[in-house]
Amino acid sequence: MNVGATLGTPDAPLAVDPGATDAPEGVDAAAGTELAVVEPEPLDANDARDRRLVRRARAGDGRAFEELIHLYQHRIFGLVLRMIGNRQEAEDVAQEVFITVHRALASYRGEGRFYTWLYRIATNTCKNRIKYLRGRNFHRSVPVDETPEAQAPTGEGGATASLQSQVAGPEATVEGSRLEAAIQAELAELEPEHRLLIVLRDVQGMSYSDILRITGLQEGTLKSRLHRARLALKDRLRPYMK
Repeated sequence: MNVGATLGTPDAPLAVDPGATDAPEGVDAAAGTELAVVEPEPLDANDARDRRLVRRARAGDGRAFEELIHLYQHRIFGLVLRMIGNRQEAEDVAQEVFITVHRALASYRGEGRFYTWLYRIATNTCKNRIKYLRGRNFHRSVPVDETPEAQAPTGEGGATASLQSQVAGPEATVEGSRLEAAIQAELAELEPEHRLLIVLRDVQGMSYSDILRITGLQEGTLKSRLHRARLALKDRLRPYMK
């Protein structure tokens, strides 16, 4: 996946789309969807770094945007691959995400974390592609558990544990590799909203507060929906249990 090649060389100035919607914080720039109001996000050194890079990118510094891509492309590709399940489609969607981000930088006001804003765009792009692929005899064909990008690097705040570790109980007696393959196959059969929450929380290890900002859900809705998603996954895995 060469996102940088699509957006231009590092030395080339980035032309931010002048027609990009100047959406207020709390409204998704890609989908225009109003999100749930949450408390101001606590910022850290990574957030300060991201803000500096965004300011430089908006000023036409191509190297700054390339660095943002480098920082987040594996996590975004991991999310997309888990959601779509096909490497070629996932590469196309991940590239579309960063192109959308590039065009929408003017609407990012910096009042929240850049990466949750980025993830909102990524999740909406995934949902749109999933809708498009329905009814087109699309096949999820990638053994995702064998794909390094499907796991978020520890240094980026993600979880490196396999999905197997998220399914407690008797299933722990099942051979690891067999269960891992079964989990991914059955995860693909869940509704996209359920699949998304399991990927964000149980695969990439995100906090509830970050997921609230990404999805726009209320806290009670998020926790109950995640609980139902886990139960649905465990129920689908019963035939694989010893």
